Amino acid sequence: MDRSLRTAILIAGLVPVSAGLAGALTGFGFLGQALAPAAESHARYLSGLLLGIGLGVWWCASDLDRRRTVFAVLCAVVVVGGVARLAGLAQGLPPLPHLLALVMELGVTPALWAWSQRRRGPN
Repeated sequence: MDRSLRTAILIAGLVPVSAGLAGALTGFGFLGQALAPAAESHARYLSGLLLGIGLGVWWCASDLDRRRTVFAVLCAVVVVGGVARLAGLAQGLPPLPHLLALVMELGVTPALWAWSQRRRGPN
């Protein structure tokens, strides 16, 4: 596998791992947001999912030639989430961290997936 692709995936994976871990541990407190208990619980759950996606991406990067299909599924999940976030823009612009997440979800993630498809190995 292309070493630069692996490095790019590992660096990009820092975003969901760090944001997911922060959200799982603190809820949305790390963003300076206070939520009702039910929303806070849901925020922690979604943060745990984000952490899991990031860890899965890192796992895929260690042997992308063999884990290409799993990587593609994880990328698709992130893009679907990004499309949902994009639809929410109709209600107004969210804070900057959410806009940066949108760039990751609809820009960086599809670009990494496309790069991974350039050199196809066994799935």
